[in-house]
Amino acid sequence: MTSNSNSCFRSNQPASGRVASRPTSGTSWLKSVRNLVFLFLFACLGGGFAVRGSAGEPSSFQLRATALVDGAGVFAEQVIRSEPSLSALRLCDAPAFGKTTVLTRAQLGELLTAAAPGLTTTNWSGTESVRISRRTRSLNESDVLALLTTSLQRDYVKDKGELELRFSRPWTAPIVPDESLTVNILDVPTAGVTPSFIIRFEIRTERETISTLQAAVQGRIWREVWTAHSTLKRGTSVADADLVRERRDVVNIRESLAEFSAGDQSLELAEAVQANAPLLARCIKPRTVLRRGQIVLARVQDGVLNVSMKVEVLEDGAPGQNIRVRNPVSRRDLSKRVLDGQTVVVQL
Repeated sequence: MTSNSNSCFRSNQPASGRVASRPTSGTSWLKSVRNLVFLFLFACLGGGFAVRGSAGEPSSFQLRATALVDGAGVFAEQVIRSEPSLSALRLCDAPAFGKTTVLTRAQLGELLTAAAPGLTTTNWSGTESVRISRRTRSLNESDVLALLTTSLQRDYVKDKGELELRFSRPWTAPIVPDESLTVNILDVPTAGVTPSFIIRFEIRTERETISTLQAAVQGRIWREVWTAHSTLKRGTSVADADLVRERRDVVNIRESLAEFSAGDQSLELAEAVQANAPLLARCIKPRTVLRRGQIVLARVQDGVLNVSMKVEVLEDGAPGQNIRVRNPVSRRDLSKRVLDGQTVVVQL
């Protein structure tokens, strides 16, 4: 230290046989404060250097005795306790379901070096080896029914309705990997989903097939359908018919169901329908506006030419349908398209 520095420090310490005095000069007091700040910063920087110097020491690895993993693989944090954590390092494939793998310190050291080439792996503690197996759980009834319902709905039922499944016999829960599962349907009846049937299927993870199972199940397919509230007669307008919309099990219905908007004036019943019966697509048809024997106006169009004449209707017809009509003068039969309740047209 220079003589100036020494004097600065002496000004803050009492001398032998006298009491320390506060600097009377503003300049001397400012120098004292500056020196104290310098010492504080030096101490902080020195501490920082000490921390950085210790960061180069090898990491401490404590090997676990056992580890549970899933099908994604074996990760370093699952088998090794370390600071900092090695969570992002994948070391190797997971053992097959139902199997175990034993890894020694030396083997883990090689796997760590391959996964993180710059990592020092000499500072070990804990056991000499780790036993690795898969996490497991029981596949309960609700879980497997949910998996089967999803698969059957997508591949077999589709848009026919909402599938509901139940087991015919008590379900014995198998042990499966504790991870995301799917089912692969192997066999169902030729008729597809029925009120009672046997299904064979595989349980799979993302990477492997776990087991093949068979089960007896009961199926229902729920759907909102038009139902006859009372007996309906043929020819009744759909808009005037005594129909209600109900949620029904349609698993036994193999024909297409009728779909239309409430109050539709363009449709009528093509056949009689019993009370409480669902309305099938074949039970309705476009409403008849022309009846056999009726005399209507027929228009013949040929470009700009438009000729009209009276014709006799030979068969019932709805708008858009082609029906046979007869020219009462020439007695010639023609095929014409129904336009409305008074007119048919033909384009040459």
